[in-house]
Amino acid sequence: MKVANAYSADCPTRQILDRVGDKWAVLILLLVRDEPMRFNALRRAIEGISQKMLSQVLKSLERDGLIRRRAIATVPVTVEYSITPLGTTLAGAVDPLRDWAESNLKEVLNAQRRYDAQRKQVAA
Repeated sequence: MKVANAYSADCPTRQILDRVGDKWAVLILLLVRDEPMRFNALRRAIEGISQKMLSQVLKSLERDGLIRRRAIATVPVTVEYSITPLGTTLAGAVDPLRDWAESNLKEVLNAQRRYDAQRKQVAA
């Protein structure tokens, strides 16, 4: 087997990094980490995600082995999503990034304002 090198254009590691870098995937993983959730509960919990996007991301996460989809025989069929052991390891790795983003939001927004103001002065 070829050694993984994320800096190589054809390395499959990049597909995994795409998943980790996807805000919707991270938010879904962190939500289902604690308890299984149904589709509409996820949609209500994640403001701004469309039904189509939620469906696409759930399928990708399931394909990657990070979440499990379980259909329950009811009328209509109930579907719930839960995290897999592999997904739990990823959620543990990305949760500190969420913490960092929440803790440093003010500083990042201030930096963006300073940058934008400097760019505006240069353009004038």
